[in-house]
Amino acid sequence: RREKYVPRGGPDGGDGGRGGDVVLVSSEQVRDLAGFTRRIHYRAPAGGHGRGAGRHGADGRTLRVVVPPGTEIRTLDEELLADLVEPGSAVVVAEGGEGGRGNRCFVSSTRRAPHFAERGLAGQERWLLLHMKLLADVGLVGAPNAGKSSLLAALTRARPKIAAYPFTTIEPNLGVLALDDGRTLVLADIPGLIEGASEGVGLGHEFLAHIERTRALVYVADASHGEETARSDLRTLHAELAAFQPALARRPRIVAFSKVDLDAGAWARDLEGSQDVGFGAACPVVAVSNASGAGLSMLVDAMQRALPPVGESAPEVLRPVPVLRPGGDRTADFVVVREGRSWRVRGAALERLVAKADLENEEAVAYLQQVMERAGVSTALRRAGAEPGAAVLVGEREFELF
Repeated sequence: RREKYVPRGGPDGGDGGRGGDVVLVSSEQVRDLAGFTRRIHYRAPAGGHGRGAGRHGADGRTLRVVVPPGTEIRTLDEELLADLVEPGSAVVVAEGGEGGRGNRCFVSSTRRAPHFAERGLAGQERWLLLHMKLLADVGLVGAPNAGKSSLLAALTRARPKIAAYPFTTIEPNLGVLALDDGRTLVLADIPGLIEGASEGVGLGHEFLAHIERTRALVYVADASHGEETARSDLRTLHAELAAFQPALARRPRIVAFSKVDLDAGAWARDLEGSQDVGFGAACPVVAVSNASGAGLSMLVDAMQRALPPVGESAPEVLRPVPVLRPGGDRTADFVVVREGRSWRVRGAALERLVAKADLENEEAVAYLQQVMERAGVSTALRRAGAEPGAAVLVGEREFELF
């Protein structure tokens, strides 16, 4: 090459830029995962091409995808990748591809003007499962039509759907309870749980998952069905929580008998206080009427007393621990294995080198062959029993042993 102020000339191809990462970020500006029903594919921009004069290609921009706090990220095999509990927490879920090297990187004492460069590697592609679990201080749980939604509406400004038939609530509802001292409590109305919920009956798994991050639970039972039925509902509810996750059965709890303003539910007023109503341990018991407001202030006081200090009571969140392993960046780090009639060479550095090689360029092929020969690939194949003409697989490329 001839260029002004560059007396010796020589190759000057710059390296390609790295592809952008896809990052999931939790933000309180998003309340649910509904946006992912309309768009499921997210692609970060590619890196720029290297240019002359040794100019490096621009790196691709990071694509930040916003999810609500409480989002679990899993692979299709249900392996937990990350749990974005705190607002602002982020995780890289797909890494951008590595940029290829320009031709100036291949200059040597015998290769003064290489006419080839490396290709860039494709970025990571994967399907992910996103699960959202509500973050609330207190969860309202009970059988269908026990009065949980009415209780949420009576305590907060939430306006959930309320009707006189079971399973009116099919999605959890949140409400904010303002306390006299200026603090707030987030309450979650969990859809009705029935016997077998821990095994998935009645969408039980979906509903129970939202309880995992509550700090305390209010067991709501309909007192108007009679004492025996109400106690049976409480025992069933407690058993399903324990079967789904034993820690839920040990969480601070309060029993709230609802609809005590009705004549059939008046019996529950005699149970107010701290006592055992069938769990084998005493807990606060409150009789409430969502219609008249009776007992609501007592319930709020009981919730404040039941809540342990923040941080001490928060359910344990499993976060993936990064495992650092040797990168295997040396081309000499490889193994040879037999695959049917073919032979496969496995080694991170060699596979990466082959994937980036331009096999349509004779110089690039000669360089690749030289590197593999110096690494001892041919010798290792022959020692393993490979004969001339055998198919050799490296990554997704196939070669013939000479």
